[in-house]
Amino acid sequence: MPATKRLIVHLMTGFLLLTGLPAAAEIFKYKDRSGNVHFTDKPMKKGSGLRLLWRSGSDPRFGPVSRINTGAMKRNQVRYAGMINSVAKNTRIRPELLHAVVRAESAYDPNARSSKGAEGLMQLMPATASRYKVSDSLDPEQNLKGGALYLRDLLKMYDSDLMLALAAYNAGENAVKKYDNQVPPFPETQNYVRKVIKFYQQNRLSGSYMAVR
Repeated sequence: MPATKRLIVHLMTGFLLLTGLPAAAEIFKYKDRSGNVHFTDKPMKKGSGLRLLWRSGSDPRFGPVSRINTGAMKRNQVRYAGMINSVAKNTRIRPELLHAVVRAESAYDPNARSSKGAEGLMQLMPATASRYKVSDSLDPEQNLKGGALYLRDLLKMYDSDLMLALAAYNAGENAVKKYDNQVPPFPETQNYVRKVIKFYQQNRLSGSYMAVR
């Protein structure tokens, strides 16, 4: 069987489906000679005709796992699940994905603030908030709408390449462009992409994103 046929995950219109990968697996991103992008949980051998673009890995440079109040996170997940699901539907983004981004960005804390100035559930920077007409980034619904629209625009910009869209959401579009439309080699960004995809996988497999009481 040709190597490309063994790749268990591929890009689909609008979103990346990763149901075939176990939650803890490494993820490899390849490009074939025709320019098509593929994902797999196994490294491909030399001579397969595929060029390695990115590998998630479990490098210690990605930094320690952040400590969060899991009890508060679960309460907020239940509190905002309906709103997140509604915004996802209205912006045509899978709710599993939007929940994954919210969890990675703020652990569902609507009052989260970063040292760089990002705020709210989806950690909007002031320039991004202004771009999407978000007048109050600490208003959960405004924040979610602005972040979801930005994520949707990034998915369109990168032809549904979820990894690049997430990398741009974290590091900025210019950073992705600077590194020839690849995930920038920043430990923070690579860890972020890996984390969101892991949460996305878990959500799709468990349905926990619905946060039913």
